[in-house]
Amino acid sequence: MARSALLNVMVQAAMKAGRSLSRDFGEVQNLQVSMKGPGDYVSQADRKAEEIVFTELSKARPGYAFLMEERGAVEGEDAQHRWLVDPLDGTTNFLHGIPIFSVSIALERQGQIVASVVYNPAMDELYTAERGGGAFLNDRRLRVAGRSKLTDAVIGCGVPHLGRGQHGNFLIELRNVMAEVSGVRRLGSAALDLAYVAAGRMDGFWETRLSSWDIAAGILLVREAGGFVSDMDGGQGMLDSGEVVAGNELIQRALLKTVKKPLASR
Repeated sequence: MARSALLNVMVQAAMKAGRSLSRDFGEVQNLQVSMKGPGDYVSQADRKAEEIVFTELSKARPGYAFLMEERGAVEGEDAQHRWLVDPLDGTTNFLHGIPIFSVSIALERQGQIVASVVYNPAMDELYTAERGGGAFLNDRRLRVAGRSKLTDAVIGCGVPHLGRGQHGNFLIELRNVMAEVSGVRRLGSAALDLAYVAAGRMDGFWETRLSSWDIAAGILLVREAGGFVSDMDGGQGMLDSGEVVAGNELIQRALLKTVKKPLASR
């Protein structure tokens, strides 16, 4: 595939941060870990990867703004462009030696996600997309799965844990989905969940209470692979609401209907 200069910058930043994460992943037991909140760990590896991404992207596009998990919002002279960065999506997996984590970078232009990179260094899987240019895994073109019925589908989800509310609401959603699908999976990295939907590895995915940097890159991957993404109300406010429901056209529609069943019918 031919990448634009801008996407190449993003790929280089993600892969450089990924190499740093890979080195620390091999020494995961020796990492100094601090508590950022209940069940929400932040490590030296996380901060180091974010610094690498910030430095690489700032050098290539010095005027662009940032929204990053650890550093927060960084204003830029160019009000039309903003990077949304999660330097280590799947921190808990990382700290437990589970090789399902990623560097996630998205570029927002005038409120629209126009380019994205999700890189899992443990598996050397690089997902890329540009608006109108398709989605790719290591240069192989991606398409969402073609299954049309929930009964044949494997659906990904997020599970609220310690420090996250709405456990009861999730159990209701899960009960609804469990009764309709072939299987349910929880990976622990929303960016990779959406990348897996784009790659056809999972047929759909839903989660709530996410941050914009968790899902921005994955949303474009799904769309450029021919899929559909909405919030829990069927709208396009995912980055603001932190809600996401994804799949091909039929699965996404059916999954949205299932997780949003009214209480009276549950």
